[in-house]
Amino acid sequence: MDGLPKGTWWTIFGDDELSQYEGQALRANPTIDLARTQLEQARASARITQSGLFPQLSGGINAQRSRTSANEPTITGTPLKSPFTASNVVIPFNLTWEADVFGGQRRSAESAAAQYQASAANLENVRLVITSEVAADYFSLRELDAEIAVLQDAVQYQQKALELVNNRHEGGVASGLDVAQQETQLNATRTQSTLLAQQRAQFEHAIAALTGAPAATFSIPVRPLNMAPPAIPLGVPSDVLERRPDVAQNERLMAAQNAQIGVAKSAFYPSIGIAGSGGAQSTDITNLLSAPSAFWALGANVTETILSGGRRRAQVEFAKAGYSGSVASYRQTVLTAFQEVEDGISGLNVLSQAAETQQLAVDAAQRALTIANDRYVGGLVTYLDVVTAEQTLLDNKRLATQILGQRLTTSVSLIKALGGGWDAASLQAVQVKINASQAAQP
Repeated sequence: MDGLPKGTWWTIFGDDELSQYEGQALRANPTIDLARTQLEQARASARITQSGLFPQLSGGINAQRSRTSANEPTITGTPLKSPFTASNVVIPFNLTWEADVFGGQRRSAESAAAQYQASAANLENVRLVITSEVAADYFSLRELDAEIAVLQDAVQYQQKALELVNNRHEGGVASGLDVAQQETQLNATRTQSTLLAQQRAQFEHAIAALTGAPAATFSIPVRPLNMAPPAIPLGVPSDVLERRPDVAQNERLMAAQNAQIGVAKSAFYPSIGIAGSGGAQSTDITNLLSAPSAFWALGANVTETILSGGRRRAQVEFAKAGYSGSVASYRQTVLTAFQEVEDGISGLNVLSQAAETQQLAVDAAQRALTIANDRYVGGLVTYLDVVTAEQTLLDNKRLATQILGQRLTTSVSLIKALGGGWDAASLQAVQVKINASQAAQP
């Protein structure tokens, strides 16, 4: 699998037009754009969670000018002689920090980081799904081009055969039945070609949607399929666990759920918080920053939930159940990955053998048509034998073309099953680490 081009696995087919559509899909496909925005959200969420590990500082300013009533009660009980007007300017600062003694915040950050990596793997998986769909639709379209070309060649041959039969009929050598049989064969072949053109249009529209282009203005020039499937490097089966982004995504989700168990367990332990406040306060803004105007306070608190009606225990059970579910999902994804790889390998082997035997069938059908024509001209057989040989040759040529298309689409499926050359090691770079400068950001 190391032989697959990283990120641009489709270049192994050596088709520049396919590469053009793949690049357009990566740039403009809405599903990829959605997965990309989800990754950005996951990164921001991880930063939000990690910010809880650092102190939180808030500040402000409050300015007030007030007048008190002369009849306001005083401590001595004697009313004031006159109303009192004063200013009050305060610049307060508040600092809070919860000491993560029992690891609840760290486990939350670990879970968020794993979710972020899972989103990165999901983006890669979406890219792989979209690009493989583009390639499969492209090769299906090209196979139809080749099949339509076979039918068009048959139409030209059958048209000439009809002219021959007509000439023989006019000369009194062939019957009207011979003419009718050849006309039936010719028109049936034309009908098949028309129906295949409609199927081709559907694949063309599908590629348009995948590349983010309006179907009405998108067109792909006709070019019959004419390439052999590439040799696909496989590697050992266990490599699939490191190569498939959906496997990596489920593994990261499993890690995130495991961290949530630690978060739930931390609720059984006390919460230790440190708080401080300070600032400057004065009735006159001119001496607001003088030493006598300063004030401060510092304290700590320890809180412990004694009774919660079983809520904390239920939260732990909920987290454990979520983790067990993620393990089952991971196992299913792994089993599906191995199945898809084996399906692709066995499919290519069978189709390769079928392609060889089908080519032999095409060659034999071609010889049979030549013999049938010679025997008909010699008056040894009826024209029905010629029509039957024509149809047999056409059917076998179409089947040979279909097998080639299946080999290429199966190659795409196998590459997709192998992860498209992606490597789970790239997730190591998908991390959020808040440094000192980030911790000081608002």
